[in-house]
Amino acid sequence: MTPGGNRGWLLRLVVAFAFVQGAVSMARPAVSYRALALGADETAVGVVAGAYALLPLFAAVPLGRYTDGGRCAPLLPAGVVLVSGGCALSGIAGSLWTMALWSGVMGLGHLCFVIGAQSLVARRSAPHEQDRDFGHFTIGASLGQLVGPIAAGALIGADMARTSGLALLVAGAGGAVALTSLWRVEQPVSRTSGRSRTEQGERVPVLGILRARGVPSGILVSVAVLSATDILTAYLPVVGEHRGIDPAVIGLLLSLRAAATIACRLVLTSLLRLFGRTALLTVSCLLAGLLCAGVALPVPAWALAAILAALGFCLGVGQPLSMTTVVRAAPAGARSTALALRLTGNRMGQVAAPAAAGLIAGVAGVAAPFVLLGTLLLLSCGVAARTPSDPARERPSDRNGTRDRPRCRAGR
Repeated sequence: MTPGGNRGWLLRLVVAFAFVQGAVSMARPAVSYRALALGADETAVGVVAGAYALLPLFAAVPLGRYTDGGRCAPLLPAGVVLVSGGCALSGIAGSLWTMALWSGVMGLGHLCFVIGAQSLVARRSAPHEQDRDFGHFTIGASLGQLVGPIAAGALIGADMARTSGLALLVAGAGGAVALTSLWRVEQPVSRTSGRSRTEQGERVPVLGILRARGVPSGILVSVAVLSATDILTAYLPVVGEHRGIDPAVIGLLLSLRAAATIACRLVLTSLLRLFGRTALLTVSCLLAGLLCAGVALPVPAWALAAILAALGFCLGVGQPLSMTTVVRAAPAGARSTALALRLTGNRMGQVAAPAAAGLIAGVAGVAAPFVLLGTLLLLSCGVAARTPSDPARERPSDRNGTRDRPRCRAGR
């Protein structure tokens, strides 16, 4: 099947991603509330939240190499199983250390699924379809981020230790539903269509990938955007506790942010035609930085809702465009590894940002981390302004005169 053919695979992948991301988005605030119930302070909440990204930090590049070797399919169900298990086991954990451990397992599962899925989208989409298809793919994440916090807020009540544990068990069960949507999402490839490692050429070093113009800037924009989303998910419950906002309202606010992100990605193609890639990335990061800092202001809940809606729309641009930027800029035969490096940067941000946020919150108050995120987004704005709109056109063609998309086979 040629790229750009039957789109059923993309719909099934979006549905599966929605369930996986919904489980994670339900679990992350539930983990924060459960940690608070177990006696954690703001710093400890940041450490537990950061553990989600610790295992993925070391696993991303090896998984990317594995996928570049032609094996996407096994990562998808494996990721679902790890996410579901990590959510459920976090719900019955009795200490902060065991919660951190199972949170790390959850993060590893999410990484496996996302690396496999992103590589699949990159391979099965024609170059002119990549912005659109990555935008549609990330709608699955936004749908999960929309439903997950609402479900968590509805389940978590006054007895936070018991109800947050229940929310984590429900998240695990919901995540497992993703397995039902993975049927034939991978494209079968005949034995004669694949190439051996020797035929593909030598493995591209990591430094060689990072030196490709467009890859570092794509990674930084992605880190800034994901860190903002992650801190919002992990620390808005803490802000709510300090301002007397009910957990159900916090869940609705997080879901409002996700709904605005979905709206952005539905019109992403039109925005690209209107503004262009570089201008759209730059302006969205600039506005997101200002709005993220605005969360720190002591505003009423309705004003916070308006800020989060505008912030969610701006944050909807960075992730899909950074995926396309990295895929187009990376050397041939190393696209999946480049996407994995992007995810490594994301996970480094997810380790460092919550830990830094916890330290800052302990010293300067719970709203201070959002000022830090605003600064990071403003920095990414400057980087986005210098990002080439099409990195692939600004470097020499590959030896054979073509630029292969990432390869990914159902089996060997």
